Amino acid sequence: MSLHVGRRWALSLCVLLLAATAAVAYAQSEGKGYAPTEGQPGKDVIWLPTRETVADKMLGLARVTPQDYLIDLGSGDGRLVIAAAKRGARALGIEYNPDLVELSKRNAVAEGVAGATQFVKADIFESDFSQASVITMFLLPDLNLKLRPKLLQLKPGTRVVSNTFAMADWIPDETAEVGGECATYCTALLWIVPANVDGEWNLGSGRLALSQTFQTISGAFGPAGKRAPIRDGKLVGDRIAFAVDDVTYTGRVQGNVMQGEFRSPRGTGAWSATRVGPR
Repeated sequence: MSLHVGRRWALSLCVLLLAATAAVAYAQSEGKGYAPTEGQPGKDVIWLPTRETVADKMLGLARVTPQDYLIDLGSGDGRLVIAAAKRGARALGIEYNPDLVELSKRNAVAEGVAGATQFVKADIFESDFSQASVITMFLLPDLNLKLRPKLLQLKPGTRVVSNTFAMADWIPDETAEVGGECATYCTALLWIVPANVDGEWNLGSGRLALSQTFQTISGAFGPAGKRAPIRDGKLVGDRIAFAVDDVTYTGRVQGNVMQGEFRSPRGTGAWSATRVGPR
């Protein structure tokens, strides 16, 4: 009797252990209990989380508000998406690691912002983020550069903010450092996607010829054979500013039309320009 009871107990214990092992395996397959480690390999980069202080600096630099739709490229454990949602924004995280995606969803639930967040398993280079008003990322410079053409096609005024890493000769519009105990990866860089104004424009009785390098513009304005160089040319999203001689022009770009106000020692007035030919 004693031996028989022992065998039954051993069999029951074995069944329980197998069930527990299966439950752990299932939980891990669903992302439950998953704990990423800093430096673990990913598809294109190792995983390093953005520090909370840096995330706050990035969102502050981008001036995130409840009117924004933020997309985080390579969203990791979801902390930037969650931080944006806490500021009232809608936010999406695109992450290639499915375990991190599931972890992000649980973190959003725990932080009470599941309704304002979404996380998807996808390749950022194959994803559509054209609806974003803010893009955040913590990627290496070569990946930033690879993304740059797509970022420049976003709606003018879209804010792009990166943790530490730049985009070659596309100079940031603003840069901010995180002080205190932050020792590495402590810089937030902001770009504002500029409108496309490169080319020829009819402005009043003259031609405005513009050459654009990201948010900086140069060129000349005037009638044929008498064009004067423009100076202080600048784009901030769809807002344009430049000067010709003692006249300053400010305005907004809407596709193939620009319009705004000019100022000179002789007075002020309205101006408008239309693009000559296709963009």
